[in-house]
Amino acid sequence: MLVLVGLPTVFATPGDTAHVIVAVPGWATILLVLLQLVAAVVASWPARPAWAAVPVTLLAAATLVTERPRRRWLVSTDRLAR
Repeated sequence: MLVLVGLPTVFATPGDTAHVIVAVPGWATILLVLLQLVAAVVASWPARPAWAAVPVTLLAAATLVTERPRRRWLVSTDRLAR
């Protein structure tokens, strides 16, 4: 859990968050978000009953859809940095 909270706190894309400790390109932020979602889904199934793990999985899937504009923006910042 510390890794899932600590990594996005330390590593961030400038312009995506207000305070950036270590600047990383947009693709790295995208990978961190995917890591968090995968960890949430994978950990929820053995740790929780199915009735609790299903909503976690559905929320992770919904996040993939709702974060599309942010991912597009993060990828576009990579092109500007080159």
